[in-house]
Amino acid sequence: MHYLMGDVQGCCDALERLLADIGFSPSRDHLHVLGDLVNRGPDSLGTLRRLRDLGASATCLLGNHDLHLLAVAHGVRPAHRQDTCAAILEAPDREAWLEWLRQRPLADVACGWLTVHAGVVPQWDRDITLSLAAEVQTVLRGPGLPHFLHAMYGNEPARWDPRLSGVSRWRFIVNALTRLRFCAADGTLEFATKDGAAQAPDGFAPWFDHPQRATRDQPVAFGHWSTLGLRCSPLLLALDTGCVWGGQLTAVRVDGGRQDLHQVRCNQAQAPGPGR
Repeated sequence: MHYLMGDVQGCCDALERLLADIGFSPSRDHLHVLGDLVNRGPDSLGTLRRLRDLGASATCLLGNHDLHLLAVAHGVRPAHRQDTCAAILEAPDREAWLEWLRQRPLADVACGWLTVHAGVVPQWDRDITLSLAAEVQTVLRGPGLPHFLHAMYGNEPARWDPRLSGVSRWRFIVNALTRLRFCAADGTLEFATKDGAAQAPDGFAPWFDHPQRATRDQPVAFGHWSTLGLRCSPLLLALDTGCVWGGQLTAVRVDGGRQDLHQVRCNQAQAPGPGR
């Protein structure tokens, strides 16, 4: 059985209870975590340990919080006041954890579902998305990681152009796959708004509502957008239900054409903050 799971964000206790609730068996089942494995929750190191222990039975995507951890570890960004990754950064085997993290993919396919952390720009179909994710994965896994992390942050370019190259191209890919919520009709991305779909800024709409979206007939599952709330339809799964903010951790079984929903709450949730 294959389960897609929303943002864990260091809520290891909720992860354990949700795995128990679905009766997860590594010899039979496969877990697909949609990014943001760590940060803001009470036990980021325990979360990594539990997911790594699942071995080949778990596929964990990279989210913006996971990339933030890599940037902090390489001295590119300072830790935020709300960060909860100190145990990883101070662990005697921290390099092994960082190495494991940088090997995770940015996009994948699970039982026909295209899985990403945040979104897919209108111009990309499934194959383009996977190919562009692989480009950045090669950078993240290679010796150029520190250089790229220094250039990774920023909102430009704001619109996809296949002629983009180098760090500008890779920055756009990362922004789309790990930060996207709203885009304009021409595909321009907007990153300032973190509210729900009803609060779209003028001229923008949720990325999945774009009428010419190349993935409109492709089932897509994503996390990242806790203020959006749970969405389950035959072609769209939005699974960040804000566990770390007092909501729930959500998993949906997707094999065999079914959608079985499972949820648990975090026992040590934070109050929503500006870095949500």
